[in-house]
Amino acid sequence: MAAGAAETAAVAVEVGSAQQFEELLRLKARSLLVVHFWAPWAPQCVQMNGVMAELAKEHPQVSFVKLEAEAVPEVSEKYEISSVPTFLFFKNSQRIDRLDGAHAPELTKKVQRHASVGSFPPSGSEHPKEDLSVRLKKLTHAAPCMLFMKGTPQEPRCGFSKQMVEILNKHNIQFSSFDIFSDEEVRQGLKTYSNWPTYPQLYVSGELIGGLDIIKELEASKELDTICPKAPKLEERLKVLTNKASVMLFMKGNKQEAKCGFSKQILEILNSTGVEYETFDILEDEEVRQGLKTFSNWPTYPQLYVKGELVGGLDIVKELKENGELLPILKGEN
Repeated sequence: MAAGAAETAAVAVEVGSAQQFEELLRLKARSLLVVHFWAPWAPQCVQMNGVMAELAKEHPQVSFVKLEAEAVPEVSEKYEISSVPTFLFFKNSQRIDRLDGAHAPELTKKVQRHASVGSFPPSGSEHPKEDLSVRLKKLTHAAPCMLFMKGTPQEPRCGFSKQMVEILNKHNIQFSSFDIFSDEEVRQGLKTYSNWPTYPQLYVSGELIGGLDIIKELEASKELDTICPKAPKLEERLKVLTNKASVMLFMKGNKQEAKCGFSKQILEILNSTGVEYETFDILEDEEVRQGLKTFSNWPTYPQLYVKGELVGGLDIVKELKENGELLPILKGEN
């Protein structure tokens, strides 16, 4: 009887509206809430639902929720869900972590970590500290210029981070960023690792340059441009990318794993033609994602290019296929 009850408790709750989601956040405020933003058309989401069901059995104190991203767009937009699967972690009605993509081991790790916070005393072992140190070294070396900030370059969540992004963009500096709100372990650990107590923090070749005040000083003394790597001009980069292959598809995801319904449909159409093509995942590069909209004067994705020229999005490609014009265009005959 008890086993049956545990089995029932292990089922993830399905949320069908924004109101239901907000109520759940309030009701489950005292426990860890893990929300899977998914789509029924994506096999990777179905797979991760299975992973989540297993985790629910192992962690009965954790609440697991499934939310169909395209069916509840107001919640998806609020939390900037642009691909599936995406997992958000909540405690005390506040988002504390995020995981994009179908990464079962990482999901398991995050659930274990967040479920245990506040429940167990810290371990006396030194190994976790060593592991964190290795991880921080990798993160600070993840790009030639790395910014650790509150939020993202597109949506900074503090005034200092916003100013830092503005300075770097003004000087056309190429940088990657890490949102310290997405990982409390990194947020606290980096302060000790770099002996720098505040954020944002800017690193070049893994070495700490400093925070906002230092960057302002370097800007004033004209040293900033010599220290940080310059980004290639966006227009030149987009020209190279759109001409990378005879047929180029800019989409959410890749050939193996589409991350939105429109991208999935256009892949199916292209695959049916037998024509070779390459793809670019716009979710991996925010600069390209935003820049290509202006470059091509086309506001949505996917976007299909032949020999560097925009053909159009899904609707145009569907029309061309129905009219029998798609294959000649893809082969460069038209």
